[in-house]
Amino acid sequence: MRKVSNPKSRIFIAIKTRWLFYFLAVFSVGFLEAENFPDQFYVLQGGDSIWAKVESNSGLELSADGKHIQLQDGINQGYVILQPFQAQYPFNRGLPSWNGTAADQDNGFLIQIRFSYQNSWSPWLTAGYWKEDNWISYGQTSYDGGKIDIDYVKLNDYQERWQFRINMKRASADAPSPTIHKLSFFVSDTRTTKSMDYSKILNDDPDEIFIPTTFICQYDVDDNIGGSICSPTSVSMILLSYGIDVDPLQFAQDTYDSHFDIFGIWPRVVQNASEYGLDGAVTRYRNWSQARQVLANGGRIAMSVGPPLFSGHLMMLAGFDKNGDPLVHNPGSHNGYAYHFDKGDLSHSWFDKGGIAYTFYPADSQTVAIGEPQALPSIPVQFHLFQNYPNPFNTDTRIRFLIPYSALVRIGLFDMNGRFLQTIFEGQVDAGSHSFIWHASHMPTGTYFIRMRAKGYQQVIKAVLLK
Repeated sequence: MRKVSNPKSRIFIAIKTRWLFYFLAVFSVGFLEAENFPDQFYVLQGGDSIWAKVESNSGLELSADGKHIQLQDGINQGYVILQPFQAQYPFNRGLPSWNGTAADQDNGFLIQIRFSYQNSWSPWLTAGYWKEDNWISYGQTSYDGGKIDIDYVKLNDYQERWQFRINMKRASADAPSPTIHKLSFFVSDTRTTKSMDYSKILNDDPDEIFIPTTFICQYDVDDNIGGSICSPTSVSMILLSYGIDVDPLQFAQDTYDSHFDIFGIWPRVVQNASEYGLDGAVTRYRNWSQARQVLANGGRIAMSVGPPLFSGHLMMLAGFDKNGDPLVHNPGSHNGYAYHFDKGDLSHSWFDKGGIAYTFYPADSQTVAIGEPQALPSIPVQFHLFQNYPNPFNTDTRIRFLIPYSALVRIGLFDMNGRFLQTIFEGQVDAGSHSFIWHASHMPTGTYFIRMRAKGYQQVIKAVLLK
């Protein structure tokens, strides 16, 4: 990074080791061809870091603990414009993202960005909003020098300078203020993606590592929107891998962008995860070893992939097997847990699209249970009955189970004294992940035991019905 004399005007890079490694790794992969400009990751981490970059302010303030910026008392709407950022190298693509909070649908924030243009500045371009689209106008998304293509900055020429504007509003002065505590911008050169050396990528065989989670097939989350929620479903699995409770359907619904009618807008999904205690950003990866190091450091990755495997899809990177081949938790398939695609196909699907991904760490490792990397389980997966969700529940709850081969599965219901009440599922099912809804409207409020039996396997979970 370029040194400056005033420490308050410098770009604050995330100082925790987990993000510092990632930042250094990004700067180390840029010169795949001599003419390519390196990837660069710029981060303002913490309210005090953002506040130190404020150029003009109307109605916002730094919180008393210095952790985030928010609306001043008695103010319904305001904004800050940050000082210009100066990149170390030119770029023509950018991935903005942010972390913050909004307590309800009637308050939130909108992020804008502008670039140097004709000896001045471009118009302000809207990068996204949270939580609801309560703004009079979404705002401009393009100008003669480029555009924000939903969530992706695409510039016609190389740039080196940009500015952020953060707008906040709430329905009433006594309502909770929205907050922001992180702002990031990952910038890159399109030539880097075009000149990837696939012989090196295919010969990149990281050491074995595996991140277990509660598997979710997106089509089981909801019959109506299941085909459109690969992104929030992947992040729900990431939350569950950290031991963070999440309702996948609610997470998907909160992620929905009503302006574009899309569930998978990149910074919006990252922002939603921050509401659950994750520190996230939209980033890029250029090789498998770089991704493996993030997993080893306790991070999680959701990969944005394309052809030849998909037209567009998101999956959780699960780790690497003993041969260094990548494994994924693919929400688009019922047997997608620890799934092994052909390494060449998966490499092209991810890296041809620029290696774009969500990268997450726990915001506070002292308060969030971190799921430690574990040895890779045998493939296919073993029999397993997951905890029903939601739990406690009101009349309906989803029950998921995994089986490694075709088998007769019986799932029974028992009361607190162990008395058998009824069979809630029975059938011959194929290997993979399966789920069903238990409709319990006819049952009284109480605690029940659910037992799964298959091929000598037996497991019991406890379910609480509250009406």
